[in-house]
Amino acid sequence: MRLAPSAPSLFILALSIAACGAPPPKKQVAPPPLEPATPLSASASAAPVTAFVPKKVTLERGAMGTRIVMSSYTSETVDELTIGRAMSEAFGEIKRLENLMSTWVATSEVTRINESAGGPAVEVGPDTFAVIERSVKVAAESDGVFDITFEAMHGLWKFDEGAVAQVPAPDKIAEARKRIDYRTIELDGGKPSPPDAKAHTVRLKDKGRKINLGGIAKGYAVDMAARILEQRGVSAFFVQAGGDLYVKGRRFDGSPFRVGIRDPRGKDENDFFALMEVEDHAFSTAGDYERAFLLDGKRYHHIIDPRTGYPAASTRSVTVWAKDAFTADALDDAVFILGPEKGLALIEKTEGAGAVIVDAANKVWVSERLKKLVAQQRPPSDGP
Repeated sequence: MRLAPSAPSLFILALSIAACGAPPPKKQVAPPPLEPATPLSASASAAPVTAFVPKKVTLERGAMGTRIVMSSYTSETVDELTIGRAMSEAFGEIKRLENLMSTWVATSEVTRINESAGGPAVEVGPDTFAVIERSVKVAAESDGVFDITFEAMHGLWKFDEGAVAQVPAPDKIAEARKRIDYRTIELDGGKPSPPDAKAHTVRLKDKGRKINLGGIAKGYAVDMAARILEQRGVSAFFVQAGGDLYVKGRRFDGSPFRVGIRDPRGKDENDFFALMEVEDHAFSTAGDYERAFLLDGKRYHHIIDPRTGYPAASTRSVTVWAKDAFTADALDDAVFILGPEKGLALIEKTEGAGAVIVDAANKVWVSERLKKLVAQQRPPSDGP
């Protein structure tokens, strides 16, 4: 489970588009100008037609406690104004979801669920319900290592604003762990119902329990933003929210987008140890280098193992590849906590999913579906 920020803040990107923001490599040139039309007469000829030159359009803003980046190129059918409006609408959708699912928004649906813990069920919209329902499913599939009731740990570990390089007292960790159990989340009164007849109610059975969707909601938001861009005619783009990324189509010159997998002990967020060509797929990365501190030579970070109450120790980074960002975001923390062997077993039984894992010993593990797609440039850097 990933401790979510207590207030919005910008994260360092855990996953970056390689060369997306830079001009095309020198070997990639713009199409040649069209040949002039045949003259109509000796005294009159058609004006020469110049080649279309794509223009990059980018939106970069803050939301959901991270940095949101969208990028695309104009085409002969979609101009800059159309793309800009589509991106603004897509960002508005992300903000709408933030207001529904963030614990730091006093009127959010998640806040209302937490305030009603031990009391009556709370009716929520289809978005919040879908994210919580998926969270419970992943929790069951991962033997409970992904558990949105980890909000009970909030305030013990201080990795966000006002961060403190200090390990909480063992008795406080043990007490908080007693309130972590996804099985205490009751959906629609605990009775299965068909999709078209769901009541969309959520109840926490016991007083004092809380949920936080920080480890999964961004993936859902990225998918919803991508859907809007597609509906508005933008056919090639990427949407990124921190470590959650969805790539649609190809670059304007027909070449595929390339994604860089960050070196968990690299010098910065643009230091990649592997690259991968991506089209119509999502990535989500969980790493021990974000929101972390070193104490007595040991690294402590925000991805907490609910079985112990301490940061997961078997992995340095996990990058999950999937058909949608919701799935990728739902899996990365679970795989990170489970470790490479059990984590890859979960990946392999998830349709269309793949993963690249750097374990605690700096060994790289690549799932079967990605072995022919990932190009490792060098070993990851080592270090504490």
